[in-house]
Amino acid sequence: MEVAQILIGLTSSPNRLEHGKIENLAIRSQRLDSDGVGAMITNRDEKNHLSEFSDALQTVAKALEDVAVKKALAQDEAAQWKHKYELELLRNSQLERSIASRALDSSRQDNLSVTSVISEGDIDATEFRSSPQNTQTRSNGYLQYKETIQNSKVLSYSPDLFNNLYLDTQLDSKISEKASFTLTLDPVDERRKEQNHDLVSFDDGDINAEVRSNKQIALVWNSSPASVFILLKPNAAAVQQLCEEMVWWLREQNVTKIYVEPRVKAELMEENADFEFIQTCETEKQLVTINKSVDLVITLGGDGTMLWAASLFKGPMPPLVAFSMGSLGFMTKFQSSMYRESLQAIMKGPAYITLRHRLHCQIIRHDRETDDNTSSESAEYLVLNEVSIDRGMSSALSNLECFCDGHFVTIVQGDGLIISSPSGSTAYSLAAGGSVVHPQVPGILFTPICPHSLSFRPLILPDYVTLRVQLPLNCRGQAWASFDGKGRQQLWGGDALIVRMSEWPVPAVCEKESSGDFLRSVRESLHWNRRNIQLADERPSPSH
Repeated sequence: MEVAQILIGLTSSPNRLEHGKIENLAIRSQRLDSDGVGAMITNRDEKNHLSEFSDALQTVAKALEDVAVKKALAQDEAAQWKHKYELELLRNSQLERSIASRALDSSRQDNLSVTSVISEGDIDATEFRSSPQNTQTRSNGYLQYKETIQNSKVLSYSPDLFNNLYLDTQLDSKISEKASFTLTLDPVDERRKEQNHDLVSFDDGDINAEVRSNKQIALVWNSSPASVFILLKPNAAAVQQLCEEMVWWLREQNVTKIYVEPRVKAELMEENADFEFIQTCETEKQLVTINKSVDLVITLGGDGTMLWAASLFKGPMPPLVAFSMGSLGFMTKFQSSMYRESLQAIMKGPAYITLRHRLHCQIIRHDRETDDNTSSESAEYLVLNEVSIDRGMSSALSNLECFCDGHFVTIVQGDGLIISSPSGSTAYSLAAGGSVVHPQVPGILFTPICPHSLSFRPLILPDYVTLRVQLPLNCRGQAWASFDGKGRQQLWGGDALIVRMSEWPVPAVCEKESSGDFLRSVRESLHWNRRNIQLADERPSPSH
């Protein structure tokens, strides 16, 4: 009996032990499950908070970026209005001082009664782009409109009493009358007289544009040019020797005033003291106003010398004759060995010219603490070829936000960006894969430098747009802007570069005519499509 009870106890006790373990494990499992769910809920809440915080930061960054963009636009607009205001003040002061100096004769009064002053005696490219039959004449020191018999607008210019206002320039105590000339739209072609003078006409519901706005422009002198400005390629003995010969030859041609740079005059005086009659610009103020006293600009050098000449004239520029004495000679088509024949033909006229449009560039700095090497004030530049923005020594790709007339274009990620004029399409832009554009095609080239995208192709935009390139506030590195390869400026986060077409072109005299010079330069200087002609098959002669 006792043995049976013991056996029953032994067999029942393992079941009770096992049941206790299972209960303990179930309780522990419930606790673990509750703790895990709580941890998951806690992690999920933290992620939600981080996501909300990240969204808030992005919203703040976007707001700051919008504020910087609006500020850049406002500063650009303020700079434009300031420029217009200063021009208006100068024009009013000139009118007051000229009226006080002497009374206008009856002929000039009649001339002023039928014309309206639009500028201060300089070539303005906007009128050539806007009206198809403009004729530009230099008469009386300011640009003016006239109505011809054919009802076509005429734009005229010549040196009037406004030039007498620049008595403090020390160029000469008595400023002589500048040579008067006329810019016409190919007067040799008689067919142009029969064409419609309206740019766009509307007849019987049909819109047509028979006359294009950009025609070949001819320079016709009303009086022989009497003053020239000669610019030389530095450190070139052959160039200086040619300059000496040209100076004496121009004196024989009744050119009364010959201007050179101070460095050139010093070099000529070392060779011969008889060059004392040569005039120069000693101060920056004289250089700014020399356009009022110069009829013709002559460059002796290469394309770089022509770029240097264009950079000296911050506003309007007289007609330019470029003699080729460099290595490329793309824009300098006149041969130095034929300078007598070339200058005689140009001064006699008529001669074709190419209006090479320039770009007006302005850097607008973002408000920040600057170091000694970076100015917080905006700077302005005029470039003939291009403005380029690159990443410099930074190892990070450039990150440039681009806008066109306030509309977002793209973000440039790569080595940089080139904004070029049509004249600069055969320079840096061409090396970066941009299109070759005729210099008189009105447009602005938008060419990326080594973009980090296979689909990023160059663009050609209209010439009336305004481009803005801006560095984001959170950009990883800096950028550098170069203007025709000079004036390199560093850009930081928030800085913006504003680019638009300048109203003051470079009127370059053509050797023959604009298209012929351009195509010949493309073939000969760039060796465009230059290859040997495939030989014809030599067929055996038929046997008799």
